Amino acid sequence: MRFLYGVILGIVLVFVAAYCYFRFGLAPVAVKAPPMPFEKTYANMALHAAIQKGAPRNAPFQPVEADFQTGARLYREHCAVCHALPDGVRTAVSGGEFPKPPLLLKGKGVTDDPPGETYWKIQNGIRMTGMPGFSDALSDRQMWDIAFLCAQADKLPASAQTILNQPYKPDTGM
Repeated sequence: MRFLYGVILGIVLVFVAAYCYFRFGLAPVAVKAPPMPFEKTYANMALHAAIQKGAPRNAPFQPVEADFQTGARLYREHCAVCHALPDGVRTAVSGGEFPKPPLLLKGKGVTDDPPGETYWKIQNGIRMTGMPGFSDALSDRQMWDIAFLCAQADKLPASAQTILNQPYKPDTGM
């Protein structure tokens, strides 16, 4: 019986300690603060499980060059402020985020991710990262155009590369 009381007391103390950790401002919440214990592990575990469960397995269409051009324009308008253009130069917004947003068009980016996974991230956003969900701002077709652009970032048609390689103008989002 004493063992059972000890187990119950131990569980209660864990919850009290966690409550105090957050309630009394001990948890690192500032952007420049180090991550909380297990923050990255649990957040990634939950994200991967949600994507596995909810991301579309098949795209509703196969992209043509015009879709990549549309995706490039939309990316410049909605994504480049955080994820940069192909040159990889971060904006002040991107530099101040935690965790740092991945550079989607430079290097490997998300070209190894299925378009459905990227579509899910665009549609739903990712909690605790600054990544907003765009389901209320963009149509399904527009979100797919951006997803295809990111999936093919290492082999885009010249017309889409031309759009992406224009200098970024933070005042206009373009």
